[in-house]
Amino acid sequence: MAAIRLPGMSGSREWVYPQSIDGPYMRLRRVSFFLLHVWLFVAPWVTVNGHPLLQIDIPARRVFLVGSVFTPSDSLLLALLLFFLAFSLFFFTALFGRIWCGYACPQTVFLETWIRPLEILIEGDRSQRKRRDGQPLSFDRIWRKAVKWSAFALVAFLLSMSMVSLFAGARPLWTGEASGGAYAMVGFLTLAWYADFTWFREQFCIYLCPYARFQSALTDDETLLVSYDEARGEPRGPKRGPEGGCISCQKCVVVCPQGIDIRDGFQLECIQCARCIDACESVMARFDQPTLVRYSSIAADRGARWRKIRPRTVVYAGLLMALIGAMGTIVTTRLPFEATVNRTPGSLYSLDADGYVRNTYLLHVTNKEPDAEPSTFEVRLEGLEGAEVTMPALTLEAEESRTVPLVVRLADEESRARTIPFRVVLGSRQGTLVMPTTFKTAGALQEDR
Repeated sequence: MAAIRLPGMSGSREWVYPQSIDGPYMRLRRVSFFLLHVWLFVAPWVTVNGHPLLQIDIPARRVFLVGSVFTPSDSLLLALLLFFLAFSLFFFTALFGRIWCGYACPQTVFLETWIRPLEILIEGDRSQRKRRDGQPLSFDRIWRKAVKWSAFALVAFLLSMSMVSLFAGARPLWTGEASGGAYAMVGFLTLAWYADFTWFREQFCIYLCPYARFQSALTDDETLLVSYDEARGEPRGPKRGPEGGCISCQKCVVVCPQGIDIRDGFQLECIQCARCIDACESVMARFDQPTLVRYSSIAADRGARWRKIRPRTVVYAGLLMALIGAMGTIVTTRLPFEATVNRTPGSLYSLDADGYVRNTYLLHVTNKEPDAEPSTFEVRLEGLEGAEVTMPALTLEAEESRTVPLVVRLADEESRARTIPFRVVLGSRQGTLVMPTTFKTAGALQEDR
């Protein structure tokens, strides 16, 4: 009778059982993980001016960020922000390699913060888990797997709820008042994270994540990578410790969450988590020798000095500074309201009985300011001397939008051009917005000015 095989317990796949390790880099990673979790779990609940610290409201096409509201009219700022994030990735990858993968990627953060500690708590550390998974099916194995997988499902659900809170709002989502689409997304993410926690794990980094594939285009010989000091370490031998060489203890291998041997050289699977550095350092410290696995560069391994400033990093840094300047300019000059003025559909002009030409426009105004104080808007014209303006009183509450008719009248004269460009100036206590448009007349057809 064929043996019963359960997912994560046996089969053709060679499962990775990383051993626990502590050290300076692991403590640094824990600080990074803690800060990222604070942002994920706390940011959706914190409010500034009555709005979430961060929320991407896709149905309403707006983003709340630190008390400000951004709408589609701020698409240029969004584009600049995306470029900034992209070039930041290029810049830090050129300097420090896959620092994102090791210290900030959600896959790494969640596995190291939740999944591996739960496995250790329920099934024991590396040797215990390997021994249990190699034994015949028993009640002990079944209940431990059942408890572990149930814990994974709960973690996947909590993380998915927190992630969707950044889009649907924490309070509506956790109180059952969010849309059906929001809860459908929670369900999808829960299944995705659960599959990752129970099955994919390091396979996601190896087969699905594109970062490992294009990182070679972002790095060079000066990029810091986790590497093995082959010159000192080889040849390996159990008695080479006092000389500073590798004693083949395999500790750098058993702590690796990707299941690779860093002594084989640079590999795409390496996420630069530095677990192997802490492992080797803990061993070599017994011999009063420096670690054989460390952050280094190809150039440094050849005896050259590590250069932080080089053409690649200078270009990236220059682009980042330019993007920061552009975004700063946009933010400081940005108005907390937006408006558009368009001619009434199907109408160019009308001739009134008193000899005036009338153009009717639709003025659409949105007050994006997040506070509760209403704003009053007024209109004046530039470039259209002698024109009469008629518009209803316009006072908007916070985040209110309204479309009102804007009637512009001008005395009809034969000498006037067919089309007269002018500007509609919309003003309030928040600032002034200038919108160019045109006035059509019954004058003789002339070339537009």
